[in-house]
Amino acid sequence: MTELTTPRLLLRQWRDGDLDRWAELNADPEVRRYFGTLLDREQAAGSLEHFRAELARRGWGWWAVELRSEGRFLGFAGLDPVDEGMPFDGVEAGWRLHRDAWGHGYATEAGRAVLRYGFEELGLPEILAVIAAGNAPSRAVARRLGMVHDPAADFLDPSVPPGPQQHAVVYRLARS
Repeated sequence: MTELTTPRLLLRQWRDGDLDRWAELNADPEVRRYFGTLLDREQAAGSLEHFRAELARRGWGWWAVELRSEGRFLGFAGLDPVDEGMPFDGVEAGWRLHRDAWGHGYATEAGRAVLRYGFEELGLPEILAVIAAGNAPSRAVARRLGMVHDPAADFLDPSVPPGPQQHAVVYRLARS
């Protein structure tokens, strides 16, 4: 399985010890406000196991993000094929960090590593970001990464309960 490193971060396989902070992150209404629902500990554990299995099978996916200087789990970042049932296909980049990791540039730093891996190692022609329309911080990360909003691709996300959070926007970046 591939690990990615940046000056401050390690993107790595998930560990059992990540579960407490991962469950805490997914139970935080502020972190999950654009996802429509909170996850309980069992659901968080299930997603961790799914991510771990995908990384082991493919060698890439949603990596756990660790602050190298402290060994502290911060959240996740990575690449994943767009879910079936979406009005487009491709591979999306994403990030979700614990609230105590916000405002330090970690999402942008992890995103750069993920994009570099997707273009240079996987040879992807394009990488997408699918973001809740109201999620200004994640949209800002996408722009800092050089991604461009594609308004023609905006849609109602079927994985989010009906309501204002269901409106999603698509950002794109082509391999240069």
